[in-house]
This record gives sequence, structure tokens and C-alpha cells, in this order.
Amino acid sequence: MFELRNNLSGEYFYILLVTIICVATDIGGYLFGKTFKGPKLTKISPNKTYSGMFGGFFLSFISTHVYINNINFAQFKIETSIEFFLIVLLISAISQLGDIIISYFKRLSKIKNTGKIIPGHGGLLDRIDGMIFAFPFSYLIFYSELIV
Repeated sequence: MFELRNNLSGEYFYILLVTIICVATDIGGYLFGKTFKGPKLTKISPNKTYSGMFGGFFLSFISTHVYINNINFAQFKIETSIEFFLIVLLISAISQLGDIIISYFKRLSKIKNTGKIIPGHGGLLDRIDGMIFAFPFSYLIFYSELIV
């Protein structure tokens, strides 16, 4: 996050962008997965479904589009294009992959919850597990000047 903030002269634009993608992916996955159910995505994390995966992608696209088109960063007006679509898709996919990888390590350690700070969830780690993987990946994307 530090590198994303300091090396890309975007102030908090990129940090907020990646955070919105990750949070929307998590929320969309939960809502669509619980609503539409469907086949399981993986045995590693038995509550993950294909409908949740697609719901995560969908809500991340919608949230990011709203953020980019309504935020007051005039120099960061990014057109909704194929590049935008691919970047959001990649960051959302990495976020979901991070969630699955952390779930795998939790299962290996036989840990159900990583804390009691957020009741009803798997702990604070469940809120940020996708971000742990998404921020370094996003830095590589943005720093390589795909859209910057």
C-alpha cells in the first residue's frame, strides 16, 4: 500500500480503487453465493460457489465504475474500456484467490476464526485476506503503466 500511495502520484486514488474492488468482490461473492447457491467452487473453502465468484466480479465492476465516474480526481478519469475491464477482473480474481489461499492455511491449522473483533465473521483476517494478495499485484499492474 505504501508503494502504491507514494510511487504512483495518485494520492489515495489507487488505494481506494483496490480496496473498493476487494470489498465489493467479498460482498458480491457472499450475497450472490447465499442467494443463488449453486455448485461448490473448491473443496478448500466449502462455502464458495460459482455464483458467488461471478457475483464478486459483477459487484466489483459496478462499484469500480461508480467510483471512477463519480470521484473528484479529474486527472484520473479512466474510460470504461477493455483495459479497465481486464484490470478489475484481474484484481477481483486475485482477491478471490487470496481468500481461498488463506482459507486453505486456516484449514491446515484447524483454525475456524482468526479473531473476535468482527462477530459473525471469520475474524479480521477474513476482511483483508483478499487485499493481502491484491495490493502487491495491483502495484505491479499500475506501476507497469498499463493504465497510468
